[in-house]
Amino acid sequence: MKERDYQKRLIARLEDRFEGCMILKNDPTYLQGVPDLSIFYGCKYAMLEVKISENANIQPNQEYYLEEINKSGGFGRLIFPENEEVVINELEEYFKHTNWSCLSKSI
Repeated sequence: MKERDYQKRLIARLEDRFEGCMILKNDPTYLQGVPDLSIFYGCKYAMLEVKISENANIQPNQEYYLEEINKSGGFGRLIFPENEEVVINELEEYFKHTNWSCLSKSI
C-alpha cells in the first residue's frame, strides 16, 4: 500500500470516529515538516504525520513540529498502521473533553 492510499483510508476512519470534525491535508511544499493532516474538533486541534510504516524515515523538522504542537496544548503524533489503533484511542481521549461552548452560535 502506498502512503497516499493509507492516508485516504485513515481520513475516512477519522471522519467516521469523530463525527463533525474537519480534516485538512496540509501542503508539504508550503512549510516543510508540518504534519500531513490537521484535525479540528470543537475547540481542539490535532496534527498527524502519516507514515506508511513504523520504519519509514522521519525528518528532524517533522519531530520539531509535533513537539511544538504538543507543547501548545494540541495533539501531535506520528501515525502508521502499526500504531494506528493506539493513536486514535489517544486522540479520542484528547477530544473527549472538548468544550463545545467555545463555538459561536452564529456560525
